[in-house]
Amino acid sequence: MHDRPLVTVRAATLEDAPLICDLLNAIDTIEIGRPDTDLHTVEADLSHAEVDTEQDTWLAFEGDRLVAYALVWDDSGTDRIDADHYVLPEHQAEGERLLELAEERAQARARANGATQAVVHLHLNQQPTTDTGRLEARGWQRVRRYHVMERPLSARTDPVPQPPPGTTLRDCTAEADRRRAHALVEETFAAHFDHQSRSYEQWLEDIDGSRQDWSLVWIASTEDLGDTAVLISRNDRASMGWVRNIGVREEARGRGLGGYLLRHAFGVYARLGRETIGLGVDTLNKSGALRIYEAHGMRRHYAVDTWEVTLPAKNG
Repeated sequence: MHDRPLVTVRAATLEDAPLICDLLNAIDTIEIGRPDTDLHTVEADLSHAEVDTEQDTWLAFEGDRLVAYALVWDDSGTDRIDADHYVLPEHQAEGERLLELAEERAQARARANGATQAVVHLHLNQQPTTDTGRLEARGWQRVRRYHVMERPLSARTDPVPQPPPGTTLRDCTAEADRRRAHALVEETFAAHFDHQSRSYEQWLEDIDGSRQDWSLVWIASTEDLGDTAVLISRNDRASMGWVRNIGVREEARGRGLGGYLLRHAFGVYARLGRETIGLGVDTLNKSGALRIYEAHGMRRHYAVDTWEVTLPAKNG
């Protein structure tokens, strides 16, 4: 019987991005049947201004093979800390070691924020490669479910629609409109579960604004209410076009503006040659977004659970 290669753990660097991307795509293939991670997304995570790779990232290797990866970041400046965690199925012990390190770092980041506890959130596929029994044994519990939805596109069946009467649409190629889009996101998502208020500069960093095609971000304005709705999408994912946010101000809901923006995105992306478009939705969203997406032909591709653990804040 041969001994397994020695497992080592170290921090990640930006140069590790291709290796991490390969790991994530291997996990994607197990969980959803195909690769779904783009290299630039991994690079954006590692180079984010609020991530110190030396302290906030961990790679576990069995010999030369990367078998697990974890990342911690802090959007809130309070007790809410976020984590990512990925592990190959046969390496649960290594994965749990990285989870332990991520928890300890989350506790330290919360303490640095002046908080007395760390409320840590982790998003995992509904049927993840991570052993959820180990999570539960560590005090984690599921607190929310999201659906990743998708819809096929065709230039023949998805024309770019005309706006509703009294409604105009503009893109956000101008700086002033980008700032307006940010303000609309902050307003329309303020009450959503897990939303963290972000400054304009932080928001640009979060959405990898230097790569964002601002002609694919739209604001709808009505004659009586002015700017009422926003849709943020991007066309740099290999697998599909992607809608990051659709937000409608509360006083404008019920007018069909969200559905109009969605159909507009369908038409534009079909004209761009994309065959599929997708988005994520909180299944408990009180605005009824899930019903709107289903009514427009979107169907669940897979589900993602938010896991949460509350730990005492302490120095790292």
